[in-house]
Amino acid sequence: MEGSIATAPASPTPAGRPDSGPVASLRNLLGTMDPRWLMVGFAVLGIAVYVLSNPTRQNVYDHFVWQADAFLQGRAWIPWPLSQGEFLNGHFQDVFPIGEGRGLIPFPPLPAIVLLPAVAAFGLATNAALVAAVVGGLNVGLAYRMVWRLTTDPLVAILAALFYGFGTVAWYAAMLGSTWFFAHVVASTCLLLAITAALDAERRTAERVSTVSPIDRRQVLSGLLLGLAATARLTTLLAAPFFAFVGGGGSFLRRSLSAGIGAAIPVLLLLAYNLATSGQLFHPGYEHLYQTEYAPDPTGLLAQLFPPLRDITYHPGEWALQDPRYIPQNLLILLAWLPEVRPECGLALLDQACPLLRPDRLGMSLFLTSPGWLLAIPVVLQGWRRRIVIGSTLAIGAVLLVNVMHFSQGWVQFGYRFSNDAAPFGLLLVTLGMARYGVRWWTVALVAASIVINAWGVYWGIVLGW
Repeated sequence: MEGSIATAPASPTPAGRPDSGPVASLRNLLGTMDPRWLMVGFAVLGIAVYVLSNPTRQNVYDHFVWQADAFLQGRAWIPWPLSQGEFLNGHFQDVFPIGEGRGLIPFPPLPAIVLLPAVAAFGLATNAALVAAVVGGLNVGLAYRMVWRLTTDPLVAILAALFYGFGTVAWYAAMLGSTWFFAHVVASTCLLLAITAALDAERRTAERVSTVSPIDRRQVLSGLLLGLAATARLTTLLAAPFFAFVGGGGSFLRRSLSAGIGAAIPVLLLLAYNLATSGQLFHPGYEHLYQTEYAPDPTGLLAQLFPPLRDITYHPGEWALQDPRYIPQNLLILLAWLPEVRPECGLALLDQACPLLRPDRLGMSLFLTSPGWLLAIPVVLQGWRRRIVIGSTLAIGAVLLVNVMHFSQGWVQFGYRFSNDAAPFGLLLVTLGMARYGVRWWTVALVAASIVINAWGVYWGIVLGW
């Protein structure tokens, strides 16, 4: 019989001390509340913070608005490049030309589909960044909905949701909402729903004595949601190992088969969309843009920005779009890249003219921007026999491995935006870590530090016009 992924116990209290005092009173009070209301509260809080973080939302990259408008007019191509008129797109990068005055947006179409109602109402004037902030805020509520299934301690669930919503680059992505970040926000919605569906399917399977059917309908739903995530961000499909280890069906084979059936539906639809719009199953736009839009480093700028790796820049025509030789520079950014430091500026952190610290536009280490991720490490090391830990770790590893093989590190960003593709699975591990160690001063401090650092990153992202 396979091991259980049973709910983590309530947070421990220090040995010899009763669970009493203000924290215990708060825990008991929260325990009497319907968690669905807390989910709504987190969604409202997320929307408010994300919308108010960037009230101007001067977003000039709204590819998906143009794509949604094209869909409403019964076509896939957009008029491009337009440099005159009320609505302009001549400045757009990442458009695949298919003829005079026409272009295809190579990104998967789910974000454009999400925008269809707004574009139907407001046309090309639709504020996609505002929609991203609202959807991102809803994700904070969905994150709480997911983590309350992992612990009986409401304080742990609240702390974990606060970490995800305001202590990771999910905040930066949602408040900015430009084309690439909007795709992350929509994919995260699907991933949070997919994981929650798998956890629910797992619980229902455990409650049954036996499983007769080889297919679990709830696990099919989780796979379907995973496949939908891939129609916003392709790399999220690589998180599939999680759904082989966690979910309904009662065995590795049943979980995999059920989730695979569900995921196949949107993935096949995406391939059909690519074939209908570009004539190929895999969109040729990415390779075309890699070879034509991203030239080598004739000015030496990238060599200056990557001093330890002067010989590793972009190599279109020599290296593939996804190439293991890109791993060193991207892994360095993911794990160890530092902010810009100007000691001559003193202790000023928010001084626009001369700050002591300022985010590097190439990115920053995942553990510097969100030190709360450190809580996942002991869970992986000590709980590696648990299916939920194995599945989460494999999902994170597969997604991030392909991302660090990509020729681009994510371009101008705070932190490492590709981490959004794996963040919901990382949140599972962080929650298990919080449940293991409890709501202690240092677990709270890690989350608080993450929130402060991400608020600092949001501030600089807006000030610098990223």
